[in-house]
Amino acid sequence: MKTLALTGSIGMGKSTVAKMFADAGIPVFDADKTVRALQGEGGRLVPEIEHVFPGSTRDGAVDRDALSAMVLGDRDRLARLEALVHPAVHHERTRFILDNGDAAALLFDIPLLFETHGEENFDHVIVVSAPPRMQRERVLSRPGMTVEKFERILERQMPDEQKRERADFVVDTSGPIEETRAQVDRILACLGLAPAQ
Repeated sequence: MKTLALTGSIGMGKSTVAKMFADAGIPVFDADKTVRALQGEGGRLVPEIEHVFPGSTRDGAVDRDALSAMVLGDRDRLARLEALVHPAVHHERTRFILDNGDAAALLFDIPLLFETHGEENFDHVIVVSAPPRMQRERVLSRPGMTVEKFERILERQMPDEQKRERADFVVDTSGPIEETRAQVDRILACLGLAPAQ
């Protein structure tokens, strides 16, 4: 089994690329989606997060905006939150691997892969990238996103150029969707997971 890590900064198109791998039959573990489930209504982390960050939950779920306001820009609080979230995500990832033990490859969508020094745990790293102006336009068009919030998120993320340098493969999402899909197909073929087009 090949283990593939998919990463890239906010707004680069990771979700689109991950879906292309999924459509090709590669099981995908989405770290962000897992965190949302753990913090969503009835999620098992909700009581712990409320205990550590009073006022960060509402109606049985984490209020992401409230929690974000509490931790962004505060390294100590962010570290406390990560100490709750990371072990829970690791548990879910282990369960995903066991559930897909017969797959030829698994793809792990991990936004902060390099920032958490997780790249050593995978056979290949795929970085999704786009020009800064396009990234900014994509992110600022999201509901509830502000320039200040975007800049705080970028502060936590390794610059795109450095991620590209560390990647085994780079998928550039600045062109038409067909071009992005062709890049994914080439990666799959290179890894022996699909026939060359």
